[in-house]
Amino acid sequence: MSNAEGAGENSEWQKGGARFQGKRNSEYFDPCQEAADRSLKCLRRNGGDRGMCTDYFQAYKDCKQRWVGFFLRVY
Repeated sequence: MSNAEGAGENSEWQKGGARFQGKRNSEYFDPCQEAADRSLKCLRRNGGDRGMCTDYFQAYKDCKQRWVGFFLRVY
């Protein structure tokens, strides 16, 4: 990585770093991130063929629906 790239990353962190450090506990927490990662890995593994990954997409969709439903009930 060149110094210019490192400096760019540093300035990006400075833009959002203060907000991230002062965030509420669950503001950036996504309990469905693992399901999202699995669906993306499936797409990479299968050359972007969405038909091969429908189970992963459905698992992610179901997780998001449960999480949003929970979040709406709590808040």
